[in-house]
Amino acid sequence: MKESEMIFGTRAVIEAIQAGKEVDKILMKRDLQNELSRELFQIVKTTNIPIQRVPKEKLDRLTRKNHQGVIAFISSISYQKLEDIVPFLYEEGKVPFIVLLDGITDVRNFGAIARSCECAGVDALVIPTRNSVSVNADAVKTSAGALLNIPVCKENSITEAITFLKNCGYNVIAATEKATENYTTANYSTPTAIILGGEDMGISMDNLRICDEMVKIPILGNISSLNVSAAAAVLVYEVVRQRQQE
Repeated sequence: MKESEMIFGTRAVIEAIQAGKEVDKILMKRDLQNELSRELFQIVKTTNIPIQRVPKEKLDRLTRKNHQGVIAFISSISYQKLEDIVPFLYEEGKVPFIVLLDGITDVRNFGAIARSCECAGVDALVIPTRNSVSVNADAVKTSAGALLNIPVCKENSITEAITFLKNCGYNVIAATEKATENYTTANYSTPTAIILGGEDMGISMDNLRICDEMVKIPILGNISSLNVSAAAAVLVYEVVRQRQQE
């Protein structure tokens, strides 16, 4: 993480949030308790920015500057809201295609997924506020700049995003090895949202339960699954293939 992507000091972080900077997360020294830190907590309550309490040593490893116990990480892009993107896509007359990422934390996977999605014409990516990758300089570089060209929505939770998309007429499809249906047999001709999960835990059970369909990519070798970025490429281009045939 480059220092240019961080803001140091409680007052500087407060001012950045008030100025509308896109802040991904805040690290705060575990035992920090003062008037400014309380003011920061009050401001953050009105946002979706996660605050993580950490030992001072972790902050010291990130920078040699006088961080005063607070470091904020700024985003490389301006995040968009799903509730704004969805009606816009319908107004444009598109058959929308959105990809949701549930629990993906590896920035290289995120960048590779974004690159495939941008190339395949995916309309937006959705990530959750917590326990997720975010759009930093490393992710942008890995995506070959794709993250600067595809809308990214940061939502409170993937569960809420799924429910919202279902209510808006999307067919929400989970890609999981727990599925019995082959990914090629699903119908992607209607408004579609595909969910991909992290390689360690996959898609959460709560999210699997509320999806419309579950599909899997056949694995014919000895390794149990594809890397999630490879799976993403396979799935998004199946959508492209089906829609071009029509």
